[in-house]
Amino acid sequence: MWENIKNYTLDVLLSFKSLQGINFNDILDILIVAYFAYKLIIWIRDTRTWALLKGFAILLVVSAAAFYFELTTVKWLISNMFSVGLIALIVIFQPEMRKALEQIGQGRVITNLTGNLTGGAQSPAKLSVQSADSIVEAVLELSGTSTGALIAIEQNVPLGDHEQRGIYMDAAISMQLLVNIFVDKTPLHDGAVVIRNDRISAAACILPLTETEIGKKLGTRHRAAVGLSEVSDAIVIVVSEETSAISVAREGQLMRGFDREELHGLLFNQQPKKHVFWKGQDDADNADQNNI
Repeated sequence: MWENIKNYTLDVLLSFKSLQGINFNDILDILIVAYFAYKLIIWIRDTRTWALLKGFAILLVVSAAAFYFELTTVKWLISNMFSVGLIALIVIFQPEMRKALEQIGQGRVITNLTGNLTGGAQSPAKLSVQSADSIVEAVLELSGTSTGALIAIEQNVPLGDHEQRGIYMDAAISMQLLVNIFVDKTPLHDGAVVIRNDRISAAACILPLTETEIGKKLGTRHRAAVGLSEVSDAIVIVVSEETSAISVAREGQLMRGFDREELHGLLFNQQPKKHVFWKGQDDADNADQNNI
């Protein structure tokens, strides 16, 4: 027994001795690799990439079995399949790879890192107090009349590509104008309003739809809101035509149940405290039950 304890103690001391050659650069190197590995795992888990990887793992198991049991035809098929595997992976994962590269180009990787280090603080919407009040009043008015609405507030990532699909306006923000835009049967009601530099830049804009399943009862407006938040850092406000509920999409997540004070606070960088974030199929089903 004492011999075992002695050997264990010597092993521990030797391990500490081997750590003496590690310097600050080695530690920094390990931390950077660990952080990006963690982000990669989270990214895979939260996208359809996880299902694709499971399918790829099944193919690997089948190929191993084929080589073990000498299944000639299966081996031939798998060998030819893997010969073009790199190109196939690029084609299959093209949407996910594009999204990841867009986030890197937009600086969201660094933003996420600094956000984690500073407690998750986010940049405020580029709005004056008067404009924020007008947006909040318009959203509440639209919610009160069960009028569907979709408002995207530009942050650091330009929304020019999406504005070009709509009607250029460049108008001052007012509650009356926003309400009139979304009134049913008007020429501009179908689509999103884009707000840039404290002005209504464009209306009737077509936004990209998310490819992720967000719930059976959520319509095109909510899918467009989440889709835009996945490719930009915009704040996207949604008013449900069916339930009159006010939701906000940001960073690929959907928050629900906003009132006047909370919506105004969100526009000025106050983190919501009691809202449920949509994220994943289980929460999407819960969102259906709670009528987001």
